Amino acid sequence: MKFLDQVKIYVEGGSGGNGSASFRREKFIEFGGPDGGDGGKGGSIILKSDRNLNTLIDFRYQQHFKAEKGTDGKRKKQTGRNGKDLVLKVPVGTQILEEDNNTLIYDFTENNHELVIAKGGGSGLGNVRFKSSVNRAPRKKTNGGNGEKFWAWLQLKIIADIGIIGLPNSGKSSLPSSLTKANPKIANYPFTTINPNLGVMNYHDKEATLADIPGLIEGAHKGSGLGHKFLKHIERCKSFLHLVDITNSDLNESYNQVRNELNKYNPKLSKKKEIVVFNKIDLIEDKVLEEKLLNFSKKNRKNFNLISILNKNGLKKIKQIIIENVYT
Repeated sequence: MKFLDQVKIYVEGGSGGNGSASFRREKFIEFGGPDGGDGGKGGSIILKSDRNLNTLIDFRYQQHFKAEKGTDGKRKKQTGRNGKDLVLKVPVGTQILEEDNNTLIYDFTENNHELVIAKGGGSGLGNVRFKSSVNRAPRKKTNGGNGEKFWAWLQLKIIADIGIIGLPNSGKSSLPSSLTKANPKIANYPFTTINPNLGVMNYHDKEATLADIPGLIEGAHKGSGLGHKFLKHIERCKSFLHLVDITNSDLNESYNQVRNELNKYNPKLSKKKEIVVFNKIDLIEDKVLEEKLLNFSKKNRKNFNLISILNKNGLKKIKQIIIENVYT
């Protein structure tokens, strides 16, 4: 499925039905009273969050949405039928912004939440409503109101338990496919992942949602390498799994580069929980590995884990650590 995380849509609630101006017409009753019914209410447009969705791609092909109009009132005090509401489903993590693409209207952070984004117009009143002691045969009626209408932006920021971060080509695309049922594109070149990938990892009757965030390069906080497009999805992840290629010449530089980009983009990100994982241990000799880890430990007092995605070494332990992180 193609990924789309931002789209502009036009929404319009249905107009209310008009009231009726009619009078009783029955045999032997020459001057029947007013019997015009009210119109029906216009339908509203409702946005509803659905955790089974992870893209706004459906809105690429249709941007204009209008709810059903209420029908007009009829004689014999018959009220018009209300217009049907139009329900549009969006992924959990979708933010609704005004046309300026800056003012937040609503933030869908939970599943099955609803927002009436464009309310339908009110119903028009039939002439029976205007009957009084001084006006026994009113001809007055009112038309239904117009529904709310405006442009709005939908912006998706993925919400996941664990966001997998790291430099390009560190194995981030391979890890989700090894831990979950996600099936991202995998190849040995930078920016294999150009959009976030979501997967659900199950372990001992518990589950965690993982998001593979595209690789970050130096200057990502300024937008380099589509940095802003990638980094906004990191904000909603509860914790990070920082994947580092153990074959890099300088582990500290590789690790700190990503950490610096996070901090420059949003200092709050550097305070989130982090699981440090060194990948590709199958490609390095034990002695070199030991030296690299010792040098890293001197400059970064971080607990770390060793894995080989290719040989599936250490993956079970990583699953356990992820679950412990999510549920504690």
